[in-house]
Amino acid sequence: MEEVLAAVGPRLKRIRQQRQCTLAVLSEATGISVSTLSRLESGQRKPSLELLLPIAHAHQVPLDELVGAPPVGDPRVRLKPVRRGDSTVVPLTRQPGGPQAFKMVIGPARSTPEPRTHEGYEWLYVLSGRLRMVLADRDLVLQAGEAAEFDTRLPHWFGSTGDAPVEIISLFGPQGERMHVRARPAEPAGPADGI
Repeated sequence: MEEVLAAVGPRLKRIRQQRQCTLAVLSEATGISVSTLSRLESGQRKPSLELLLPIAHAHQVPLDELVGAPPVGDPRVRLKPVRRGDSTVVPLTRQPGGPQAFKMVIGPARSTPEPRTHEGYEWLYVLSGRLRMVLADRDLVLQAGEAAEFDTRLPHWFGSTGDAPVEIISLFGPQGERMHVRARPAEPAGPADGI
């Protein structure tokens, strides 16, 4: 907590300077004295909501940005696409270990499949396009709306079938962890069913 509070002052100063704002102008906008703002930026005064809220309002930034709050408890996934050759991979999960989810857009057909193996178990679903999947000695084509699951210790490769990209969702789990896709629950049995 002390480290977070100690970092607030320099962050306030940096934000103010990035906006080319003087202490006098900020004082006028917030109603906080120049000396209090100066002591806050130098760390001689501890930040409080009473001081930070008007500063956040004056700079038009979220309070979290002023205090450098960690993104704890935020359920949104920050998507950071990664380009790998002709593919774009978007990690959809943040925690290490356990099943991982990815959205992938694979560009037009690569020339030659290069099957690979590794530990794990994978489930994938084709969102759009046509996916060519080479799995061991099988060469398959999956359409939009189709899914596949396989042990990644089998040699495997997948890509687009033609000139258009293919878009998929991939769930990957460490060896032994399988994805479980559940169908709609069965209707409860009624009097006509002999109950």
